[in-house]
Amino acid sequence: MPSNILYIHSHDSGRYLQPYGAAVPTPNLQRLAEQGVLFSNAFSTAPTCSPSRAAMLTGQCAHASGMLGLAHRGFALSRPERHLANVLAQGGYRSVLCGIQHETTSDPRRLGYTEVLPAAAMRRGEVSAAASTWLDQALCQPWFLSVGFFETHREYPAVEPGAGRYLRPPTPVAISLASRDDMAGYHASAAELDTGIGQVLEALERSGQADDTLVFYTTDHGLAFPGCKCTLTDHGIGVAMIMRGPRGMRGGRVCDALVSHLDVMPTLCELAGLSIPAWCEGVSLWPLIEDTADSVRDQITAEVTYHAAYEPQRAVRTLRHNYIRRYGSRELPVLPNCDDSPSKTVWLEQGGGERALPREALYDLAADPTESCNVADDAAQADLLADMRTRLQAWMEATTDPLLAGDLVRAPEGAIANDPAGRSPNEPAAPASQYYH
Repeated sequence: MPSNILYIHSHDSGRYLQPYGAAVPTPNLQRLAEQGVLFSNAFSTAPTCSPSRAAMLTGQCAHASGMLGLAHRGFALSRPERHLANVLAQGGYRSVLCGIQHETTSDPRRLGYTEVLPAAAMRRGEVSAAASTWLDQALCQPWFLSVGFFETHREYPAVEPGAGRYLRPPTPVAISLASRDDMAGYHASAAELDTGIGQVLEALERSGQADDTLVFYTTDHGLAFPGCKCTLTDHGIGVAMIMRGPRGMRGGRVCDALVSHLDVMPTLCELAGLSIPAWCEGVSLWPLIEDTADSVRDQITAEVTYHAAYEPQRAVRTLRHNYIRRYGSRELPVLPNCDDSPSKTVWLEQGGGERALPREALYDLAADPTESCNVADDAAQADLLADMRTRLQAWMEATTDPLLAGDLVRAPEGAIANDPAGRSPNEPAAPASQYYH
């Protein structure tokens, strides 16, 4: 019988979690990693919410899936029948949604969910309670249960001033009293997330089906801090990804091979005994899990088109290098694409919004793991730069990237966006067409 699948996901967590060596206590996630397989080099295909999730759950990059921006701003999957929930439901799975999803604002049953559990607030307490109640019932197998937590999205829980005095903010963020306390808020949100995950895993154990269930945890992209979310460095696209279950997903193993969220659907289809859909761009991770291969891919790709505002970017990353290309005429940061926060305020006060961004960036991750030294203009890197440009162009052509037709990618009718020259995503949005130039 095919295995059950418990898919647990969080918002904006990146790799700032205990199993990834971060000083962010998440003991339930740590325990899951110690029981399963942790992928240390897992990457999102987009550092924004809806495009990231849509890509992973269709097996197609964001622009190929149609999800070029945020669902609640008017963007949508062009083929919702390609969603994992639909594929599994057609394969005989009971497909259930509990908590948040970010792939549609209409009825999630369009995505293939046969049941939607009530958890109106989408916060830890409501989501974990609803999922646990469902797991406590006598269940028909096989099932796919998506448990989506709002945590660790902003706004974070309030913390006392000085609560972060012993903490460090994410690597791209300057250390200050404000950014330390901001990180303390993230810690509080991560603690809520981990508590909810623990409650769901306890319910799975009570159900007696833990041995027959693949537990899969991941997040959509990096933290909602400057230089992280909505950027194509590892700070934005590096994600936590942990699997525990059958066929070698045991023992506290760490896999250092390069993997993409695009590889999730092929892997789960194979587990479910289903054919991998022809549209899938990813590859199955089973050779890595079963230790029959050291790698399954030599590069990953990632993109931004719309977030709060239009900011077209594309990237190709290998184990050693990351190449990022920006499109359009804007040279300064698009501030609405950075969530408002105390850390953003500090960053702006230090002139972060006035520093021009390069058209091309090339980072040597062995010599420069924080991606702070752009070597695209170094003559010694000319051959490498040409290779990375070729890789990016080939991927864009293979996936019919709309940027191939020009720097302006039009949003669907009715979609809204912020002015790229604005300051905050909370400023009034307007029809995206208003900002076409």
